[in-house]
Amino acid sequence: MGVGSLWHGFADMGSVESNGAFLVERGEGAYIWDASGNKYIDATAGLWFANVGHGRQEIADAVAAQLSQVAHYSNFGDFAPKITAELAERLAAIAPVPGSKIFFTSGGSDSIDTATKLVRRYWHEVGRPDKRIVVGRQKAYHGMHVAGTALAGIAPNRENYGELMADARTIEWDNAKSLLELIEEIGAENIAAFFAEPIIGAGGIYLPPEGYLAEVRQICRDHEILFVADEVVTGFGRIGGDWFASTRFDLQPDLMTTAKGLTSGYVPMGAVFIAPQIAEPFFAGGVWWRHGYTYGGHAGAAAAAMASLDILERENLLVESKRLEASLHQHLSPLADHPRVQEVRSGIGAVAAVQLADPAEALPFVKTLREHGVSGRAAGVGAMQFSPSFVMTDDQVAEMAAAVRAALG
Repeated sequence: MGVGSLWHGFADMGSVESNGAFLVERGEGAYIWDASGNKYIDATAGLWFANVGHGRQEIADAVAAQLSQVAHYSNFGDFAPKITAELAERLAAIAPVPGSKIFFTSGGSDSIDTATKLVRRYWHEVGRPDKRIVVGRQKAYHGMHVAGTALAGIAPNRENYGELMADARTIEWDNAKSLLELIEEIGAENIAAFFAEPIIGAGGIYLPPEGYLAEVRQICRDHEILFVADEVVTGFGRIGGDWFASTRFDLQPDLMTTAKGLTSGYVPMGAVFIAPQIAEPFFAGGVWWRHGYTYGGHAGAAAAAMASLDILERENLLVESKRLEASLHQHLSPLADHPRVQEVRSGIGAVAAVQLADPAEALPFVKTLREHGVSGRAAGVGAMQFSPSFVMTDDQVAEMAAAVRAALG
């Protein structure tokens, strides 16, 4: 059907208007159904977020119970909903850096903007206000607010807006030496922070080269540059076996941005984890950080997060994510022998990419996949994204891979 009044994100609206929208009506586990009743394997867990799967009544009930008690209240000043404070303690207990503070946002883009402002304000508070430049990587995606768009390394997302933020730089995504070269060029005394996705997500699902993350983390330590791990995609189990990629790779980030898997997408919410040494100047007394969001730490969202975390723990879904790491690699890797496939990127976490040889085929291939019972998504330049819910079985992964091969022809 046509789009009516809805303006879709990241879309050629003329094409959508002409060809109709794909309307999702319901979901259960690793499946979704469209408005016509057709069933699909959800290859992407929505937009990287449905970690516990679709249709979890337990989460809906938890949100409803909270909304009937108090839907939300400001957490500015000394206010906070009780459940929001409880969620902060629960998150701090699983943080990669012990003693971390938790600042809630409304989503991933908010988390990135929050981290961007905080790193600059931190350096001001410790007497080094010249450290203002923030550094991102090619291919990186950091949300679509002004700071995230400026930081990101996906050129089409930055075009035709003019200069969004003068104090942002971009370096090579896979070469730690390029960070050293930038430091030599502009001086560490001017750099506030380096932002890195442990696994590049929307930019095409690129796994970190062996040793890369440890190397850039050490460079940041050596040159007094804050390290910000963007775990909006990888957080809350998607990396496989651990709550966070930062734990798996021992990154000990100064700040860590999260969203998506925090509530498994049932209600919008994000959180920034702030290491104690970064929080200290703001907790010493007399300092106001004039920043926050009306719906940051929303009580109903906090209830959804608590219920989602309960499910992840009770059903050992971090272990299941690790199983999917192996299963996706096993079933998708053979697709690399197809002439229309350039390569398959998999083997770290419940994420994978099938890179098409002709990038122009990616968007049409999304629709072809639907004809074979799989709801998928193109990412980066010609890659097909696979980031299933942790409840997807090995048989379902095999079925999904078989559908991809059939769609390739």
